[in-house]
Amino acid sequence: MKNIGFLSFGHWTPSPQSQTRSASDALLQSIDLAVAAEELGADGAYFRVHHFARQLASPFPLLAAAAAKTARIELGTGVIDMRYENPLYMAEDAGAADLIAEGRLQLGISRGSPEQVIDGFRYFGYQPGEGRDHADMARDHTQVFLEVIEGKGFAEPNPRPMFPNPPGLLRVEPYAPGLRDRIWWGAGSRSTAVWTAEQGMNLMSSTLLTEDTGVPFHQLQAEQIQMFRDAWKAAGHEREPRVSVSRSIFPLVSDMDRAYFGHDRSSQDQVGQIDGGLARFGKSYAGEPDQLAEELAEDEAIAAADTLLLTVPNQLGVDYNAHVIESVLKHVAPELGWR
Repeated sequence: MKNIGFLSFGHWTPSPQSQTRSASDALLQSIDLAVAAEELGADGAYFRVHHFARQLASPFPLLAAAAAKTARIELGTGVIDMRYENPLYMAEDAGAADLIAEGRLQLGISRGSPEQVIDGFRYFGYQPGEGRDHADMARDHTQVFLEVIEGKGFAEPNPRPMFPNPPGLLRVEPYAPGLRDRIWWGAGSRSTAVWTAEQGMNLMSSTLLTEDTGVPFHQLQAEQIQMFRDAWKAAGHEREPRVSVSRSIFPLVSDMDRAYFGHDRSSQDQVGQIDGGLARFGKSYAGEPDQLAEELAEDEAIAAADTLLLTVPNQLGVDYNAHVIESVLKHVAPELGWR
């Protein structure tokens, strides 16, 4: 059995070829797709966060709105760029969204990826300290965020407050119980997966890794997952961690499917560069359901993960993306024992 959800980048463009032509369309359709996915029996609705781009950016209003319209499905991000975040303000937003969701929030965070502008975090008022770089800053923000959402008091109360305070040091409000255990780190390498385990965060691994050893992507990712689990055990954490992987999976069950994704039948891993270093990108899966089941059964990383996120082409509209999710749930997942 696996948790199966979708991951949307929330792209929009005013092009007449797009079903998502404005920021409003992207947000409202994201909510509608979360509702549809829940009705289809999916387990999660996750959203990518990009700044200075025609994509989804500010996640917490979206998560709260989707939470208010759903009852069961997990709601999350994949991922929030911590270089841009005020950790305390983020803790307030996350706490409020999780309370609205009644404990269904699953927040994926990370050090971020190449963005639309140079050092965009500087426009948000953040810059690395002396002797630190942007990755250090993201981890510093993360450490503060993780400490704050644990709910311990740290702020000295005013002796003459406007409203009565509880005794002792004050914490950020609202506090969402259990949220600390539902934070995921988007790890792009094996070493960052080990660090993720040491921090007690769940592992979120996508369709690319910022390293290449010459082995197929799914095997490299499976190695990353195993290193994460080994480091988790060594750290002595009490709970069991969760691990997610993302895949583009398109069962070809209609002429429209074949027109859109028939060319991906022969998709292969790709090796490219990100930030000046080698990166390996995983292939897309497209084919008849029985063919997909055979190929996916060989994917070692999916086998090792408890959660699978289906990357959806959101600009094809809510109805088509709901069809893709339903096709995986109905025609592929049962054949693999995921349902």
